[in-house]
Amino acid sequence: MNILAMILAGGKGERLHPLTIHRAKPAVPFGGIYRIIDFTLSNCINSGIRKIAVLPQYKSLSLDKHLRLAWNFFSGELNEYIISVPPQQRVGEKWYQGTADAIYQNIYMIEKDAPAKILVLAGDHIYKMDYSEMLRFHEKKKADATVAAIETPIKHAASFGVVQVDDDFRICGFEEKPRHPKPIPGRPDMAFASMGIYLFNTSTVIEHLKTDALQDTAHDFGKNIIPQMMRSARVYAYNFKDENKKEAKYWRDVGTIDAYWEANMDLASVDPLLNLYDGDWPIRTYQGQAPPAKFVFAQEKKGGRLGIALDSIVSHGCIISGGRVQNSVLSPNVRINSFSDVRESILMENVNIGRHCRIRKAIIDKDVVIPPETEIGYDRDKDRETYFVTPSGIVVIAKGTAFQADLREEESA
Repeated sequence: MNILAMILAGGKGERLHPLTIHRAKPAVPFGGIYRIIDFTLSNCINSGIRKIAVLPQYKSLSLDKHLRLAWNFFSGELNEYIISVPPQQRVGEKWYQGTADAIYQNIYMIEKDAPAKILVLAGDHIYKMDYSEMLRFHEKKKADATVAAIETPIKHAASFGVVQVDDDFRICGFEEKPRHPKPIPGRPDMAFASMGIYLFNTSTVIEHLKTDALQDTAHDFGKNIIPQMMRSARVYAYNFKDENKKEAKYWRDVGTIDAYWEANMDLASVDPLLNLYDGDWPIRTYQGQAPPAKFVFAQEKKGGRLGIALDSIVSHGCIISGGRVQNSVLSPNVRINSFSDVRESILMENVNIGRHCRIRKAIIDKDVVIPPETEIGYDRDKDRETYFVTPSGIVVIAKGTAFQADLREEESA
C-alpha cells in the first residue's frame, strides 16, 4: 500500500486549557492509559499503513516522547517508519500557517518518498476507521481527492464543515459552518459533516498546494484546497464506516474540557459508546512497567475503611487504599487514601488523593498531591477562587499543581 499518512498535530488546543499548558492536544491522556493521538495511529496500523509522518508544532516534547516509547516498532529495512516532522523552514521562515500549509511545507519529504497517495489526518479525534476501505472507494470512483464524511442530523450540522454531494457522492459544494446545511440526497434530515480526513492522489494535490501557497488564503484544506480542486478534479465524499461495532457511529472531537470529560465518563459507563475491548481492532499505546491495580481494606463496619471502585476504569499501578471510587477514570499509579470519596472524575498519572477527601466532577492532571480533607467539586464558587472551572462545573487542576499542605503519612498497603 503506497500511501503516506500525514497526521496534523500542531494545534495549540486552547479550548482544552489547562490540560494543554505543557503538551500538545494530541498528547493529552485519554481513557486511563492512552493519548488522544493513539487512536489515529492505531487506525493507520490496523489499516495496513506503515509510513506515517506526524507534524507537530507547539509544545511537542510530550508528544515526541510518547511516539518514541509507544510507536518505535517500525522496521526501516521494510521501508516502514513513523517520524515527527516539525516545521523545517524549507519554503520560508514561518511555522505551519494552516492544514494545507503544513503539508506544503513538507513537499520535499513527499517528493523524496514518492507515495502514490497522501492521507491527511487529524491527530486529535477519537474514532475507529479502516482507511483501506476509503482507499478502495477512492480508486473505484477514480477520484483525485476523497473527503471522509459522517452522517449528522441537519440541526447539528451547522457546527461543522458540510459537504454537499450528488447521487454518485461526488462533491458539488463545501461550506464551513453554514447557517442552512445542504442535506444528503434522499435524506432531508441528515447532512454530511467533514471529518477532516482527506485522501489525495499525490501529483494532483501537490499541484494545488503550490498554487494555494502563492495566494493570500487561510491555506486550509476545507476552506481553500477542496473548493479549488472541485473546479477541475474529481472530488468525492466517503461515507464513514465505523469499526467501533456499535449501533451509532462514534467520532469525537474532544477539543473542549466538557467534551473531553464526557468522552471519558462514557468509557466508565456500563455500556460505553466507544468499544475499547475489540481484539480485532486494538488501540495501541505505551504501557510502562507497573504492578497490577490493588484494592485494600475491607472493614465494612461503621466508620471502617473500604477500598472499592464501581463503574470505573482503574489502570495498572493504582492503589485504592480504603477509599471509594465511582464513575471515574484512573490513569496509572494513582493512589486513593483512606476514607476518601472520588466520583465522576478523571485522575491522571501519579495523582495522590489524601485521606478524607471528597472529589467530584474533576479532572486532576499528572503529579498532583491532594492534601487530606480537601473538597473539590462541591462548592463551585469556592472552587473558582483556586482552580479552573468550566461553566458546567467541571473543575480542572493543572499538571504538577502544588498545595500548601502535604499528605499525612500514608497507610501501608
